[in-house]
Amino acid sequence: MTTTEPAPQRLPHRLAAEWRAGRMVWRREVIRFVRSRTQVLVSLLQPLLFLYVLGIGLSRLVAGSGGGGPAGREYLLFLFPGVLVMAAQGPAVSVGASIVWDRSSGFLREMLAAPVLRGTLLLGKCLGGATVATAQGAVVLLTAGLAGVPYRVDLFALLIGELVLAALAMTVLTALAAVVVRRAQAFNTVLTVLFTPLIFLSGLMFPISAMPPWMAALTLANPLTYVVDGMRHTIAAHLGTPAGSTIFTPVTWAGWQVPAPVELATVLAFTTATLLLAAHHFTRRP
Repeated sequence: MTTTEPAPQRLPHRLAAEWRAGRMVWRREVIRFVRSRTQVLVSLLQPLLFLYVLGIGLSRLVAGSGGGGPAGREYLLFLFPGVLVMAAQGPAVSVGASIVWDRSSGFLREMLAAPVLRGTLLLGKCLGGATVATAQGAVVLLTAGLAGVPYRVDLFALLIGELVLAALAMTVLTALAAVVVRRAQAFNTVLTVLFTPLIFLSGLMFPISAMPPWMAALTLANPLTYVVDGMRHTIAAHLGTPAGSTIFTPVTWAGWQVPAPVELATVLAFTTATLLLAAHHFTRRP
C-alpha cells in the first residue's frame, strides 16, 4: 500500500515543499474563479437583487407607505452586512463541490500522491476558496454607497477583514461537508439543508430582539451571526447608531452585550476547530 506522507527531509526543505504545494492548490482555485466570468456574474446577481430590490421594498415597508425616510435608510444599513456574507457564500460552497468533483474524476488521488501532507492540500483549497469568496464580497462592497455606507478606506479595510473571516468560516465548513459526505447528490442536499438556515438565521433580515425565543436561540448558535453583527458594529461606529434605533440592537449573552472582538474571536475559534476536524477526516479518508 502506498503512503501519502512525505519522506523524511530537512525542516527548511520540508516547509518549502509544503508552502509550494499549498500555494499551487490556492492558485488553482483562484484561476478557476478568474476564468469563470459567467458564473461570477450570475452568483453576484442574487445578493445584489436581494439588497437593492427586496431590501428597498422591505425598507419602504419598515418606513411606512410614505417612502424611504430615515427608518428605510436605516434598514438598508442593517441589511448590508448580511448581503456581503451572502455574496461570499457561492465561492465558499464551490470549494466543497470541487473536492467532490476532484474525487469523482480521479484528480484528487493524483494530488494525494504528492509527497506533502494532506492537510496542506486541504488548507490550500480552503484559503483559495476564502480568497475568491472575499473578492466576490468585495465587489458587492463597492456598491456600499447605494445602501448609505460611506466610502472610507478605514471602514472598508475593517469590513474586508471581517469578510475574510466569514468567507474562511463558510469555506472550511463546506470542506468538512465534502470530506464527510462522499456522494455528489448527497453533498448537494447537505449543502442546501446546511447553508439555507445558516444564512437566514444569521440575523440577516431581522434583529434578534424581534425573534421568538426558539429562533433567537438558533441564531445565537450560528457562527455567522457574530460576523454579521460585528460588521454592523463597525458600520455603526463610523456612522453613529441612530437615536432610538431598535434594529441595531447588539447581540447579547444572558443580558451581556457581546463586544465585537469577542464576536470575531468566537468565529475564529469555530473556524479553527472546523478546519482541524476537516483535516483529521481528510487525512484518514480523502
